[in-house]
This record gives sequence, C-alpha cells and structure tokens, in this order.
Amino acid sequence: MRKLFLSLFAMMLVATGLVVAGCGDDDKDSSSAAAPATQTNDTADTAALGTESGAAELRSTLTYGLDEHVYLASIAIGQGLSNGLDSKQFKAAADTLDTNSVALSEAIGSVYGDEAGTAFLGLWRKHIGFFVEYAKAKAEKDDAAAEKAVADLDGYRTDFATFISGANPNLPADAVAEELKPHVESVFAVIRAAATGSPKLYERVVEAASHMPNTANVLAGGIVKQFPDKFSGSADAGASELRALLTDQLVGHEYLAGIAVATGVSEGLDSKAFAAAAEALDTNSVALSESIGSVYGDDAAKAFLPLWRKHIGFFVAYTKAKAEKDEAGAKKAAADLDGYRTDFGAFLEGANPNLPADAVAEALVPHVDATFAAIDSVVAGKTDAFDKLQEAAGHMPMIANTLAGGIAKQFPDKFPSS
Repeated sequence: MRKLFLSLFAMMLVATGLVVAGCGDDDKDSSSAAAPATQTNDTADTAALGTESGAAELRSTLTYGLDEHVYLASIAIGQGLSNGLDSKQFKAAADTLDTNSVALSEAIGSVYGDEAGTAFLGLWRKHIGFFVEYAKAKAEKDDAAAEKAVADLDGYRTDFATFISGANPNLPADAVAEELKPHVESVFAVIRAAATGSPKLYERVVEAASHMPNTANVLAGGIVKQFPDKFSGSADAGASELRALLTDQLVGHEYLAGIAVATGVSEGLDSKAFAAAAEALDTNSVALSESIGSVYGDDAAKAFLPLWRKHIGFFVAYTKAKAEKDEAGAKKAAADLDGYRTDFGAFLEGANPNLPADAVAEALVPHVDATFAAIDSVVAGKTDAFDKLQEAAGHMPMIANTLAGGIAKQFPDKFPSS
C-alpha cells in the first residue's frame, strides 16, 4: 500500500474509495482500481511536478468534495420533490449525500481533532436539513416556512464561519460567511427550479456547482498558510489551478451524465427534460474542450469536442439498449466505448508524449465500467444507483491528476508549483 498523502481531506479519499495517482489506497471495488495512469511519469519526475504538491493535492481534493456535495444535494432534493421526502428513493439519495458529509467531518478531525470533526458534522448536516426544509416549504407553497429556512441558513453561514475561523485564523469569519452566500443562493435556485418543474433546473445545478472551486481555493489557501510544512507549493499556482480545473470539470461530467441518464430513464430519451439535462452535460463538454484549447490551441479543442461527445453518445445508446432489454445493442455500445478508449488515448498521446495512449486507455477502464454499473442500477430502479454514481465520480480526480501531471511536465514554466 502506498503512503497516503497528508492533507486536510485524506480521510475523505479513503471514505469515498478514491484512488489518487501516486498516493492511493485500495479501492472499495478492487476490480475498478486504476493506478496505471500514474506510470506516465517516473517517480522522481512525478514528485517534482507542481500538480503533485501538497497545495495542489489539497485544492483538488477540496474541489472534488465540495462539487460532490452540490451534485448529491441536488439529486437528493430532486428525489425528495418527485418521490416524496418519505420515499425510499429520497432516503437512498440522502444516505449517499451523508457519506460525503461524514467523510468531510472525518477529514476535519484528522487535522484539527475528533472534537472539531464532530462539531463540523453537526453543522454541516444542519445546513443540509435547512435546504430540505426549504424544498418541503416550496413544494407545499408554504411561504412562511420557506422564509424561516432562509433565515436559518443565513444564521448557519455565521455559525459555520465562526467555526472555520476558530480553527484557522487565516480564514476570517466575515469572509467565510460572505463566501458561502453564492452557495446558499444558488442551491435555493436549484430547489425553486425543481419545485416548479422549470426547464432551467439542470442549468441551475451547473451554476450551483460552479461556485465550489472558488470556495475550495479560498479554504485551501488558508490551510496551506496555516500548515506550510504539511502542504508544499501554492494553492494559487498554475499547476494547482490546472489540476483543480480538470477535477471540477471531470467530476461535473460524471454527475451531469448520471443526472441525464436518470432523467432519460424516468422521463424518456425524447422528453424535454432529458434534452435539458443533456444540454447541461454538453455545456460541460464544451468547457472541457475550451480547457484543452487553452493549452493546445483551437484545432485541438475542435478535435476533442466531437470525440468527447461521441463517448457520451455511446453511454446514451447503452442506456437505451438496457432500458429496452436489447442485449445486442448494449454489447455494441460497450464495444464502441472500448474502441473510444483507444481513440481517446491516441488523441492525448498525439498532443502530449507524457500521456501514452495505452496508459490513458487503461486509466479510462474504471470510468467506463463504473458508469455502466450506475446505468444498470438506474435502469433496474435500484436504490444503490446513487452509491454507484458516487463511485463512478470517485475515479475522476485520479484521471484529472494524470492529465494535469502530463501537461505540467510538458509545460513546466506555464504550470509551476508556486
């Protein structure tokens, strides 16, 4: 077992089964553990990369955890509003969301002590409860209850900021409370859209998640300043920025794909709801292509986008086949995705020799297999679909680290550690 990195959210990685390149633990499903991508650089070179600094590791991990919080909260709220807050679907989604909360609390405790971890968990769960109360009030058109939930969340921002400031003087309470405003307001917007059946629901989810990387950066910067001996490099450095950006976009890809699949299964692939969910997913695809273009130019971005869209199309085809019990169609989609891994690996190697095609293709196996498992659960109506989706998303930070590391090695001056 390779040594776990020492960071604020090390415990979170263990709890969610995430395997981070160069510093992972055994995945909860050994068949999906994917370390081959770390072989793109030798050990000495990898250790020297800015993307592997303690600060970059911390910022990326915070980005992952906070992104996941928003997506899982949005999914749970959607299940509660569509199936009822007493339904097994809502309970299952809420349980998956709570694994994220518990993991965050354990991580806090690993650095600041068990008492701090326990205090964090109570606060964090409380704010989720206020969002649930707001959702219930909106569904019942109870304006007074909605206003109370808003007031409760406003008070929570102050309490949480006081807690954070008490643990880390580099994170002033007023600044933390202000930083939480976009999170609270954007999740309210998600709830309102879900409660009214707005076609902008999925757009609102993307917007809510978009605030998390900045929050992660603010928190990471304060923690690195507090513990400079634990966290090498800078949270604001180019390498940290690149890794966090790719982590955010790839985690978003997995969750938005999962939401689109679930919407397609429940509402139909010809429905307006699925079209809106697919459009939100495509916004993420375009953003990824623009990130590629910012490094390799417009031609690379234009080549990346149809390739990326193609693999999403194969997942949709797999979903359709499974829903229709068309095993031949499902096998064809699986074969198409197997071929896509090879094509995508060749594309990346053509742009960056530090990312060998075979290693990239192998690194994508867990992503494909875990997404298939999530789709299978959604189609079968199983309540473990939310856990399966979380597991699939857990592979994205490793892939982001692999890609960011290869790019940083290719352009060290552009992506320094500090």
